[in-house]
Amino acid sequence: MARCEQTLFNAPGEALALTDAARLFLSSEKENRALQAPGFDEHLQAALNCYSFAIKVYIEMNQPVMAASLCLELGNALKEMNRPGEAIVHYQRAAELQTQTPIEALLSMGEMATCKILTRDYDGALSVFTEMQLICQERGLQLPGTSTPVGAFLDIVAKCEISRVLLLMLLEPPPQKLLPEHAQTLERYAWESFDPHSQVTFLPENVFLLLQSVVMACQEKDTESLKSLQTELWPFLTAEQNHLLHLVVQERITPSGQGI
Repeated sequence: MARCEQTLFNAPGEALALTDAARLFLSSEKENRALQAPGFDEHLQAALNCYSFAIKVYIEMNQPVMAASLCLELGNALKEMNRPGEAIVHYQRAAELQTQTPIEALLSMGEMATCKILTRDYDGALSVFTEMQLICQERGLQLPGTSTPVGAFLDIVAKCEISRVLLLMLLEPPPQKLLPEHAQTLERYAWESFDPHSQVTFLPENVFLLLQSVVMACQEKDTESLKSLQTELWPFLTAEQNHLLHLVVQERITPSGQGI
């Protein structure tokens, strides 16, 4: 059907037929997996081809939003099928196509960061969260006369800030390898430079103080304090952030490379 639409130069019809074909191939792949039938992912490959052709058609039609929605659909499907590493590329492409809609682009980048955490690429996830925070500050709506973002941008900045601090505590980069933007973030939580007037404005005061305590406990290698802070922070964090905090605690109890 898509080939017939192409010969008729009906691009919208072609894209729609390709999308339908892709979804049918994908549902067949899911059915095979549910039955635990052996295979070579042939239905998945066919679905990927159909999606990529449909995305290409939408880009040629100058409809980046439609193309981005298909990239997201494909990324979500791969993530559900426990293939987060393959989903990253599609979320990244969706974010690139959504440059005109910053909020949507940031949400796609958030999915990309989640997939990087699932594949244990913590350094990559840290880079994505840092870029997201930068986009919020550059392109987000801000309060008049300040650099504080508002609305959804404020929520995204707060989420990125918490995730970045936790990832920095997990990675523990040596001072000589610490990037300036990461050093600047950690400085905000250092007790020596603590100034009540320069507190992070986009985080609630209790969350900021608890995060500051986590940074200090990590620096002092105080495992017991870290465990009690984990209990206090738990209700304020998302499932992903709680997972990162759990990894931080585990790393302090049994440092990686030293056995289980």
